[in-house]
Amino acid sequence: MTPARHDDAVRRVVSTRLPTKFGVFQTSAFERGTAERGESLETALAISMGDLAQDAPLLRIHSQCFTSEVLGSLRCDCRDQLDIAMRAIAREQRGLVIYEHQEGRGIGLMAKLQAYALQDGGLDTVDANHALGLEADYRDFSLPIAILKLLGVGRVRLMSNNPRKEHALVDAGIEIVARVPCEAAPTAHSIAYLRAKQQKMGHALQLDAAQVATADVPAAISVRPDRVRR
Repeated sequence: MTPARHDDAVRRVVSTRLPTKFGVFQTSAFERGTAERGESLETALAISMGDLAQDAPLLRIHSQCFTSEVLGSLRCDCRDQLDIAMRAIAREQRGLVIYEHQEGRGIGLMAKLQAYALQDGGLDTVDANHALGLEADYRDFSLPIAILKLLGVGRVRLMSNNPRKEHALVDAGIEIVARVPCEAAPTAHSIAYLRAKQQKMGHALQLDAAQVATADVPAAISVRPDRVRR
């Protein structure tokens, strides 16, 4: 795990408007570390709306998931959780998502795909990581905490099912006024993954096999060879 650094090492690089399907957000990019000192450069985005200093805004600390957010993978609930959070913030017109670049709970995209291959063979998400010689979760939430402090946000309503995020914020002196569930309906492709997170990682999930949603997967499109342009 990357050692925590001091808050003053965090820099706001740029802020800009971000029109989305949920509404117009303000997006600020932050970085920590310098190559000159031999440190790895960490980056994160604060995607916000409204006055964050007013009472306790909604907060979602979200880790990048290329497979679901870009490719539409149904193996996890990450894309749905991001949508839930941004929709809730837009509805209240106040809150923020801190988007971290910690793919695969911090193991990176290549190792994540290796873990997927092991899951195809019957392992769950935790045991697959262990089979690769990796921990279940390498994420370090010190960068989001530093960003919150830089933004002057000391009280939040945390949108998360993950107790590690809650403990990290409380230990850093961030007051959690309420924990707001951020749970997507499981699908036939994600139910085993979610059960492993619930049973082995302590995530607060209300899973019911009878309520597993049917995945909305479009039928494959067949193309006749004579219709293909050459």
